[in-house]
Amino acid sequence: MTDRSYHFKDYIRVIPDFPQPGIRFKDITTLLKNGEVYRAAIEEMRAAVEHMNIDVIAGPEARGFVVGAPLALALGVGFAPIRKSGKLPGETITASYDLEYGNDQLAMHKDAISPGQRVLIADDLLATGGTIATSMNLIRQLGGEVVGAAFLIELGYLPGRSKLGDIDIFSLMTYE
Repeated sequence: MTDRSYHFKDYIRVIPDFPQPGIRFKDITTLLKNGEVYRAAIEEMRAAVEHMNIDVIAGPEARGFVVGAPLALALGVGFAPIRKSGKLPGETITASYDLEYGNDQLAMHKDAISPGQRVLIADDLLATGGTIATSMNLIRQLGGEVVGAAFLIELGYLPGRSKLGDIDIFSLMTYE
């Protein structure tokens, strides 16, 4: 049972001009430090995605780990980390992508996703969609089926959602 009485935005700290002028950074650490609110957020996300018949959750580093891993635990499914290139010890596949502030490369272990597995991507924030679109590309290269994405926060004024195609998208909070 979810507790929808929380106003989760009350637990998000907005930091102006970080990491560069004009950006209003949404800091989730103020939500994460409150165990009751963190648990309620994960529980609400679990309730929103449990109908998708997910086999595994994938999360991009680093904040995708603090959303995706507890969500995977709540659903009783596995978790597949998506990391920056060079950070995973096994055999990997990689893909390049553009960030809101530059570009980078993501990697997954070649055995992280089995062909045909239904995958949910979980992250803290949907902004431009570059990280998630690249994550989707990696999962599909491994034969996984991306069935949805779940976020603590969505920046509705940025085009992230439009880059994700027709998958199910759940955002706990949206900033317009």
